[in-house]
Order: sequence, then C-alpha cells, then structure tokens
Amino acid sequence: MNISKAADGVATLVLDNADAPMNVISLNFVGEMEEAIASLTTDENVQGVILASAKSAFMAGADLKFLVGAYDGLTKREHFEFSQRVSGLLRAIERSGKPWVAIIDGLALGGGLELALACHRRIAVDRPGTAVGLPEVNVGLLPGAGGTQRLLRIAGVKTALDLLLSGRQLGAKEALTLGIVDEIVPANEAFSSAKAWLATNPDPVKPWDVKGAQAPQKLGLLVPADAADYSLAAAMVAKKAGYNQPAAAAILSTVYEGAQLPFDKALSVESKYFAQLLSSPVARNIIRTSFISRKAAEKGARRPAGVPKSKLAKIGMLGAGMMGAGIAFVSARAGIDVILLDRDVATAEKGRQYSAKVMQKLIAAGKMAEGDAEAILARITATDEFAMLASCDLIVEAVFEDLAIKAATTEKAEAVISENTVFGSNTSTLPISELAKASKRPDQFIGIHFFSPVDRMSLVEVIMGRQTSAETLAKALDFVAQIGKTPIVVNDSRGFYTSRVFQTLIHEGAAMLGEGVPPAVIENAAKAVGMPVGPLALLDELSFDLPLAIVDQAIEQEGARYLVPAGVNTLRRMRDELGRGGRKAGGGFYDYDEDGKKRLWQGIAEHFPAKDDWNIDDLKARYLYAQSVETVRCLEEGVLQTAEDADLGSVYGWGFPIWTGGTISYIDTVGVPAFEREADRLAQLYGPRFAPPKLLRDMSRKGIQFYVAAEQQDHVEEDHAELAQS
Repeated sequence: MNISKAADGVATLVLDNADAPMNVISLNFVGEMEEAIASLTTDENVQGVILASAKSAFMAGADLKFLVGAYDGLTKREHFEFSQRVSGLLRAIERSGKPWVAIIDGLALGGGLELALACHRRIAVDRPGTAVGLPEVNVGLLPGAGGTQRLLRIAGVKTALDLLLSGRQLGAKEALTLGIVDEIVPANEAFSSAKAWLATNPDPVKPWDVKGAQAPQKLGLLVPADAADYSLAAAMVAKKAGYNQPAAAAILSTVYEGAQLPFDKALSVESKYFAQLLSSPVARNIIRTSFISRKAAEKGARRPAGVPKSKLAKIGMLGAGMMGAGIAFVSARAGIDVILLDRDVATAEKGRQYSAKVMQKLIAAGKMAEGDAEAILARITATDEFAMLASCDLIVEAVFEDLAIKAATTEKAEAVISENTVFGSNTSTLPISELAKASKRPDQFIGIHFFSPVDRMSLVEVIMGRQTSAETLAKALDFVAQIGKTPIVVNDSRGFYTSRVFQTLIHEGAAMLGEGVPPAVIENAAKAVGMPVGPLALLDELSFDLPLAIVDQAIEQEGARYLVPAGVNTLRRMRDELGRGGRKAGGGFYDYDEDGKKRLWQGIAEHFPAKDDWNIDDLKARYLYAQSVETVRCLEEGVLQTAEDADLGSVYGWGFPIWTGGTISYIDTVGVPAFEREADRLAQLYGPRFAPPKLLRDMSRKGIQFYVAAEQQDHVEEDHAELAQS
C-alpha cells in the first residue's frame, strides 16, 4: 500500500497488493494496515484520509487460502483473536479523530466492504463493475470484522438480514438507496468529490460512538414486529440451509444478539460466532472445493505441461438436440463460431433457436443486450452438410447414445476435417476407447462430457481414452477454459466417474423402497443431508430404461464380476410388472398432472408396503457413504487421479452436498478410520456395496488422509500412489 500527503492536509492511502491481482485481507495486509493507520492518526498535518485502490477492484475480501490453512493451523481462540484484531484495525479508523473517505471503484466484497463501512463516507464510482456485498454465508462463514454490526446499524436489521443471509451483491444505485454508499460519481470526479467532502470539516464520529447511543433493538423480542421478523428469518434459514450449514444460523444469532448490545460488545459477539464457523470443517470444505480447487482447475491444474496453448476459432457441433444446442450456445457466447449439424437443416435450425430463447430470457432479465444476442446467434450456422466442418478446430459429437450411430457420425466427420482436428464425444456412459475405434486418429479422440442444461451447469468431465494423447487433452482443456467451464479429468471406464457414482445415489433410493421405507421418507432423507432432489424424483426424470440398460450391458459384459446395484429389482418391478417407467412413460414413482405438478403415486403403498423398522440416521448415512465409497473405488482403479477432481465432480456434477466439500472431503471430515468403521457397519447391515475398498483400509492403517497440510503433501502423494498400485 502507498501513502501520499498533500499540502491541504489530505492524505491518500492506496491499496495495492503486489503479490496478487486483487487486494485481499491477509496477515501481511493487517500488519501493514495497522502501521498505516497509526502513522496517519498521529500525523498532525493529516486532516483527512482518502482510501482507494490501485487494482481493478477495491478489495475482494479475505485470502481464502489463508482461511483454509487457519482451520488446520490455528485454534478456535486464535480464530477469535484474528477476528478481533481485524475489528480493532477498523475501529482504529473510526476512532482516529480524522474523517476517512473510501472510493469504491469495482468490487468491494466481504472484508473489502467491511473496510469501506468503517470509513466515515463511501463514494461509489459510476461504472457497471462497481458492486458491494457481504457474501461470506456462501463460503460457510460470516463477516468477522464488524460487517454484521455496521450493516445493521446503517441499513437496518431487516435489510442487513436479507443481505447477509443471501450473500448477494448490490450495484451502486441499490447500495445508495440503502445508505451503504453515500454518493455515486463518475470515475474522473471521485477524488475531487472526496476532497470536497473533507473540505467541509466533517465530524469523524460514527453514530454508534456518540455518547449515549442506544442499541438498535435493545428490547430484543419484546417488540412484536421484531419478534415476527426473526421468526420468519429463522424459518427461511431452516428451509434454505437446512441443518448442515451453520453459517446462516450463526448470522441470525449474531444480528439478534448484536442489535441489543453496545457496538464493541457486539463486535465481540460477532468474533465469537466467526471463530466457531472458521473452526468448523464446513467452511473449510466449501472454500477448498468451491473456490481453491475450482479456480485451480479453471486455470489449468490438470493441463499437461509443455503443450502450447491453443485458442479455438471454430467448432463443429454434431447433434442439435438439447445438449448439442446448449454446447453451441456457450461456445458462441465465448466468441467461437459454431457449425451446428444435424440430420436436416430444419432440425439444426431448431437447435440454433434454442440459443435465441435462452438469450431472450437474459435480455428480459437485464443480463444481456439485444446487440450482443444478435452477434452470438450470428456465430451459429445450422446445416446438414458435413463438408462445412472442414475448417473446424474441434468437433464435439452429441448424437444418440448408440455405438453404431456414433461410429458412423465419426467416420463422416473425419472424412472432411483436418488431420489436426481433435474429436470430442459428449457421452455420459459409452467407453471412449470403444468409441475411438471408429476413428482413424484415436490419439486425437477424447470424451468431453457436458451436463444439462449446459448454459447453467459449470462442470465438464474430460475423459481420456487409452490412446488419447497429452496434446489432445491440452486442446480439450483449452476449449473448456475458453467457454468458462470447470473441468475435471478422468480415465476411461464404465460410466467414467460422475455417471458411475451418481447411479449409487438413485439405486440406493430404489433399494430403500424395496426394503419398505416409505417413499416420502426416502426423498426427505436425501434432502436432509443436502441433496437438491430425492432419488425417486431423479429416477422419474431419467426414466427407468436408462439405468436398467446400463446394468444389463454391464451384466452382459462382466457377468459374475459385476455387483448388481441393490435397487435394480425395484426398478424392474416398477417398469416391467407395474408399467411405470418414469415421467416420460406417463408416471413412475410420481404421478404428474397436466400442469407438470407431481405427487407420489398412491399405488406405491400397495406394491411396496411400508415398514416401521427403518432408521433415519442410517438412511442419511447410506446416501453419503454409498457415493463416497464408490468414489474411493474410482481412485483405487485409476479412473480418478486426484481428490480435487473427485470433489469438484461430485459437487458440480450431480449436486453432492456442498457442506461436505465433496465425496472425498466428506471422508476426511469424518476421518478415514471412523469412515472405515461406519462403512463396515453399513456393509454388514445393507450389503457389500458399502465395504471399504483396499485403498481406504490401507490409508486407515497408515494414518493417511486424502487432503493434507502442504508440508506433508509430497510424502502422502507417494503413499497414495503406492497404495493405489498395490
């Protein structure tokens, strides 16, 4: 950070983190800021301070890597003391006896907004990228430097709860309306406006520091309107976050308690809850997977070294169904020209119009301009002529899931494309090495598995065939990065990773029904652990034909070696005996009315009588353990190479609960030995699908976890490799 002092008594403190593209709160920042504040406070020639940033954003908040490290490296008491130290830093600004003005140009999020709120005036620069917010709830935390207490005193308790519990960002105009910023000015007027305000000799005492200042809600729940607000907020917290994510409940408690206390006492309460959350594995899990691992993947963590980066100008999209149309849209939106090919022009054009429909919704929501939509649509060419693929840099195939159809499509495309063009198949189950047999260049053949709807799902599963080259992998990952998606890299196998492990979830639900567990309990148990949708509802949307076809193919190819999923008998009975094969077949576990609304099929009770000997804790554990155990098998077999890919795939591929951090982080959270013991118990009660794989048993015996502190990483990676090979 840099300090300059003018003759008029105005000092300017510019935040400029030399080690990162954004300003973040770290131990180094705190130390430097303490020194700067002390220097400015004691300098009699300084009459006021302008706080600004040299970066494209004001401040992004806390250093997330530091917070993840703090979980393992610091005690709860030290977490509390860190929060109090940063709070004290901001209090030093408020009580410096000199007015401070923050110029917010770009994002001011989390600790960045907390810093700005401590200043005596906040000026927002009038540009689209300027926004403020306290998004800590999204990473399992709450603002730990006074953000909850300043916000409720500036904007009111009701507004504070809305913003803190949603974590949403506010544009400058809304922030001005709520009193979070005091002024909006053009960029070239920000410093002159700050100086003009300082020239008025403003009183640098915050309202909560005025003698005799009262707490905002000193009567607590004795005021009926306030009691009603908190009751509604508590219900919303339970509905949205459930009982697995403690941050929202902690925010509610912090606001409730802090609103009844003097400001400094309230800051202590905030630090107490912050320390509790930072000491919880939930925040660690969320931050590590959703920010650190995700950003690393998007920046090329799995990209082969030494391969020159490529930028695609044109791709060929084979198949204009929902998946192909979605891939065409996200590619065109990223500036790539798309040849969208299907059996006839009319079908291809229908796929092209999917982009138009998506963009009309974005325009209506104010998220896209008409001109941008026209330019994106112009990049997509609908055709039925393979010859138009000749100049494409990449082919993505998304035709019907049939080996013969895919093989014929591959041969037609390779007859016209360049010998350097990579061919990617968007398949969720068919082996890439088998599909590559239809290619003249199997080293340039790779799986690129998108998730539906493509425009909203961020994950892409990149699948290496047996002959896929490192250069082909690099080009596929460059494409994924260009369209702004999050890649994981897996090796070829039946169902790869995401489809394979996802099936354990839906089959577990079907198995429970066959055991006599009431269907509503089955669905609610899944939601109780944090799954977005129950397995019976998921099966209805898939149709029963798909999972049964996968099972039948596996039985045909592997025979007695294949462990048939426990839910197969339930699915066969539903489809073959009862004539209910899912939503597309007219109904499955649910009935559907003309408006698409659903309710559980009343006939279930007759054909699958409910029993009362089920255990809700076991039901919840079965969902989490079935998926996690199968993920370990994928690591053991070499389908997966890293815990990070496993966690990213589970969270962003099929919605494994984010509070766990993913299937592998969940095992580490439980502890490998404890997980092994519980898996053995479940295997004895419910079947061998829960039996811990050898890799897990060996890790338990050696005291190894999947994620470890940085200083142990090399040693443990060697152990993992040795155990997997054995």
